[in-house]
Amino acid sequence: MKEIEAINKMKTVLRNFEQSKDKAQDTIFILSTGGTLDKVHNPISEALEFDENSHIEQIMVQSNAPDFRHMNLMRKDSADMTQDDRQAILEAVRAAPEKKILITHGTSTMVETAQFLTKQTELSDKAIVLTGAMRPFSLMRSDAPFNLGCAIGALNVLDKGVFITMNGNLFTPDNVIKNVAEGRFQTLE
Repeated sequence: MKEIEAINKMKTVLRNFEQSKDKAQDTIFILSTGGTLDKVHNPISEALEFDENSHIEQIMVQSNAPDFRHMNLMRKDSADMTQDDRQAILEAVRAAPEKKILITHGTSTMVETAQFLTKQTELSDKAIVLTGAMRPFSLMRSDAPFNLGCAIGALNVLDKGVFITMNGNLFTPDNVIKNVAEGRFQTLE
């Protein structure tokens, strides 16, 4: 009788594990690294800077977005991003059980980070999309919600690989550039 109870408990544990594993497959892991998307206007200094909160969860809830898990890894302007920062991003992505990863990133060095992640063969079973904003979410007329929505849509159809979504377009890291003069991302060709 005790053996049957032990077997049933083990089956329950395994079933719960499989269900949590399946949930992790459907959940989008959003990793915030900073960038313009999360900046706010400081009325005293007149500068754009980070406060203590990320806007990601607010945007996701307002959008009635699918299941997600959010982690605020760093609050950095991407112009100040270092290889150590990229390594921290890699470690966070590597540790995530989710197969769908959305990374919010500043636009200045987003391409470099995407290219770095593309070279990491241990990530080849995940779909990773980087996105950001040209205008902070905290200001009116931000492109942040649109870009996040495009990134989520891309993750729902992509199987594997590293991509960038900006301005309603999906790019591979080896064929994209930020066109500073026009304020948008475009293919190299």
